[in-house]
Amino acid sequence: MATPAEPEQPPIEIPQTMPLLPIRDIVVFPAMVLPLFVGRDLSIKAIDEALASNRMVVLAAQRTLDVEQPKPEDIHSIGTVGMIMRMLKLPDGRTKILVQGLARAKVVEYLQTSPFYRVKIDRIKETKVTELTLESEALIRAVREQLDKIVGFGRVLLPDVLALVENLDDPGRLADMIVSNLGLKVEAAQEALETIDPMARLRKVNDLLAKELEVLSMQQKIQAEAKGEMDKIQREYFLREQLKAIQKELGESDERAEEINEFRKRIKDAKMGEKVLKEADKQLARLEKMHPDSAEATTVRTYLEWLVEIPWSKKTKDILDLKAAQKILDEDHYDLEKVKERILEYLAVRKLKDKMKGPILCFVGPPGVGKTSLGRSIARALGREFVRVSLGGIRDEAEIRGHRRTYVGAMPGRIIQGIKQAGSNNPVFMMDEIDKIGMDFRGDPSAALLEVLDPEQNNAFSDHYLGVPFDLSNVMFITTANLMDPIPSPLRDRMEVIPISGYTAEEKAGIAKSFIIPRQLTEHGVKASQISFTDAALQTIIGEYTREAGVRNLEREIANVIRKVARKIAEGKEPGAQIVPANVHRYLGTPKFLPESEQERDEVGVATGLAWTETGGDLIYVEASVVKGKGHLTLTGHLGDVMKESAQAALSYIRSREKNLGIKPDAFAKQDLHIHVPAGAIPKDGPSAGITMATALASALTNAPISKEVAMTGEITLRGRVLPIGGLKEKLLAAKRAGLKTVILPARNRKDIDEVPKHVRKGLHLVYAETMDDVLRVALKRSARSQDSGRPKPAAKPTLRRPARPLPVRPSARISP
Repeated sequence: MATPAEPEQPPIEIPQTMPLLPIRDIVVFPAMVLPLFVGRDLSIKAIDEALASNRMVVLAAQRTLDVEQPKPEDIHSIGTVGMIMRMLKLPDGRTKILVQGLARAKVVEYLQTSPFYRVKIDRIKETKVTELTLESEALIRAVREQLDKIVGFGRVLLPDVLALVENLDDPGRLADMIVSNLGLKVEAAQEALETIDPMARLRKVNDLLAKELEVLSMQQKIQAEAKGEMDKIQREYFLREQLKAIQKELGESDERAEEINEFRKRIKDAKMGEKVLKEADKQLARLEKMHPDSAEATTVRTYLEWLVEIPWSKKTKDILDLKAAQKILDEDHYDLEKVKERILEYLAVRKLKDKMKGPILCFVGPPGVGKTSLGRSIARALGREFVRVSLGGIRDEAEIRGHRRTYVGAMPGRIIQGIKQAGSNNPVFMMDEIDKIGMDFRGDPSAALLEVLDPEQNNAFSDHYLGVPFDLSNVMFITTANLMDPIPSPLRDRMEVIPISGYTAEEKAGIAKSFIIPRQLTEHGVKASQISFTDAALQTIIGEYTREAGVRNLEREIANVIRKVARKIAEGKEPGAQIVPANVHRYLGTPKFLPESEQERDEVGVATGLAWTETGGDLIYVEASVVKGKGHLTLTGHLGDVMKESAQAALSYIRSREKNLGIKPDAFAKQDLHIHVPAGAIPKDGPSAGITMATALASALTNAPISKEVAMTGEITLRGRVLPIGGLKEKLLAAKRAGLKTVILPARNRKDIDEVPKHVRKGLHLVYAETMDDVLRVALKRSARSQDSGRPKPAAKPTLRRPARPLPVRPSARISP
């Protein structure tokens, strides 16, 4: 701690050059007297040089404390000129000096760096405050008050320092005095040393004192709380022991006996199975012999709590009224007839047979089509409890099976936790995002689900934490997924997959009118009489502001419109509004999506195909062009491997039919072919563009234009057969949306057309093609040619089968399955 020097000092002449002494853990201020211990060679030689001349030395702090041999750049440029008052050689080789700070100085130049530093300095002259202003006097008082509070918290300061602080009226000198005795870090003290203006320096000191005061206050609070907690624990311990002694004298039972009796009663009321009851009694007997405050007793107590709270025998009674269930499902969801039919079938069987295993359903579809909310509606229709857990991103098998009780903080898995949360052993248990389960060194959660979702095994599901079997056969498990590909085959095999495709524009409009608009009006406090949406306005919002399979973005856009109308109603500008196509842009801005553009004329080498994407159907245009070359085929447009192979198959078919198509014999030897699918930034893959690429090639080679009103989809073989495809509903919807009149489909997709709603098929001429000759006959506009000769006969009963509706695959952006 620095000691203040005598107040009155005669003026001392300070030379421009002198030795420099780098110091590591302290900052010296003018007018302060303090001892320093010096051990480095360059510092000792600097002191010897100073003692041999005028006893003056520059005291400058190092920037980095752990540097043993500091360079000029490691030393602060502003320090204090000090006078060496005394010097003492210590037995360990170090030197102890007593120095007094004289004045601030700035190092201008290093004249010598060995064997010690000699520097050229400029003395920094400080402004003397001759008369205190109102602000400076207030600041001085504030600093003194804060210093008194710090001393009150127990900070020790020399009485001489306190007395001098009370009598000093010079702001600069007062700031230096406090900083040098406060024990601050080197960086903060150096910052104060480099602040030349006295008032600015005192303000900085005031801020430092305020911060130090906060730290001391918090420290005292923490110490008081810790002491109070310790006193409380000791007091409770003595009271508890006294209470035990009193109860023993009175013959009363203690808390421990009451706890054991309470557990025994709850175990009996839980109506557990034989194996579970045996384990519960065993653990209760162990708890009875343990010390109540031991760590193991806490673990056993927690385990028993779980055992008695799980609904071993509690179940809800199913509502077996099929009409009431149908009404509830229709109230909550628009369309989704297949899912509703499956639930009603389950209820019908339950009505006929009391005991049956719960179904395990898997809803697969794009986001926003109502998979999760459908599970909640099913629970309401059945009169069961509903539990939902999200499996997305879990990587630890213990999330499903639970942790073993040997681990600290162990607990059951999500299945048992959900059953406990439901309070019954037959809830509707929804597991969302089953296709997003991960796997790492901690195990494979999807493998753990095999037991849960297997009706032949889950009647004795064993959680690692419980260690006893639990019957899950009464639970109706419903899983959801966006894609089927990531789900392992063994797990997929245990579930009944129900695809939920995207909604058509008409279906979205129906959902908006029946569900979305009433819900959003309620949430925004707007009456139905104050705002109305015309059918055309809804179609505009659906077509130009959303592009999705579900209705989430549609709900956001409708909410956006209602909010803007609600604001005008609240401001009194309008009593209400009618939303029509002409004013939709006023509420939602510029359209975000443009509808698929129709070709203006019949063109050579441009065929219109139909694609399936996660957000519904879409059009793709396949362009083919012929240039001089050597028979090479170029494919562009970010095509996947399957689509490239389809192009090769299409080319091989066209070459095999060159005579029937009227193609010159040397066309393939002297010309290159180029197939391009626009929107090159979007990855595309799948086999169903095969006939589209073959048609484009045939058109380009025969110079026959392709009808602009014809769209097509189908897989091609080398023999020219047209194989079935999936995503039929979405593709037909895309064709209808684009105003196309004719759609060419594989003949083997005729059986799937009944699943497409009538309003989608209305206005479309569907052509079923068995071979490519059937496709070219409809698509190409050219003079009649003989196409019957050499036509391959289709197989009567082909063994190759294709799904009527595709199970979604992992897409990049656009898929043509």
